[in-house]
Amino acid sequence: MASVLVVEDDQFVRSALIRHLTEAAHTVRSVGTALEALREVAHHRFDVVILDLGLPDLDGSEALKMLRGITDVPVIIATARDDEAEIVRLLNDGADDYLTKPFSVEHLSARMAAVLRRSQAAAAEPPPRVLHVGGLAIDPLRRQAELDGAVLDLTRREFDLLAFLAGRPGVVVARRELLAEVWQQSYGDDQTIDVHLSWLRRKLGETAARPRYLHTLRGVGVKLEPPL
Repeated sequence: MASVLVVEDDQFVRSALIRHLTEAAHTVRSVGTALEALREVAHHRFDVVILDLGLPDLDGSEALKMLRGITDVPVIIATARDDEAEIVRLLNDGADDYLTKPFSVEHLSARMAAVLRRSQAAAAEPPPRVLHVGGLAIDPLRRQAELDGAVLDLTRREFDLLAFLAGRPGVVVARRELLAEVWQQSYGDDQTIDVHLSWLRRKLGETAARPRYLHTLRGVGVKLEPPL
């Protein structure tokens, strides 16, 4: 079973989560503030973190960014907020999944199981090789990308998108597949993909009107291929 850190300041919700997770044979530690969560993650190894956004000392979105600075542990956001733009931003900032309160223990268990499966599958994979597409060199292990020998300054999601496409050079990847594999979402707004593609194109020195590496096929998907 998993080692879980619950970050929740509502004592009633916190107690219910601890009881449910313990009954499911998970090892649980819990805290009520963002700073306590950072200390826990710095001193203990967890398989997953359940993070509330409404913390008393620091907003959970800021806590997420700080957590991502020190660990790659999967993070499930638990929030009463249902604003789609904020949820997209949280996923882009490094959250692995989210649940909107109130949620059932069965729903939480299913989301945890899915996140843990992805995490365990990634850990079992052999070290990824450096991917080369034209003048691009993408190193998944070091999470570094270079264009013609110059290091690209990419966000976490920009790198994930570029690496995923580079692993399938010349193949048109459907937007639904990008949402599922890069954003880990079964549904979402195409605008999220468009925005990240636009940022990525800018860093690759191209535009949608004058593409070099990234090519969009309207109504079909996106492909990455070396310039002609």
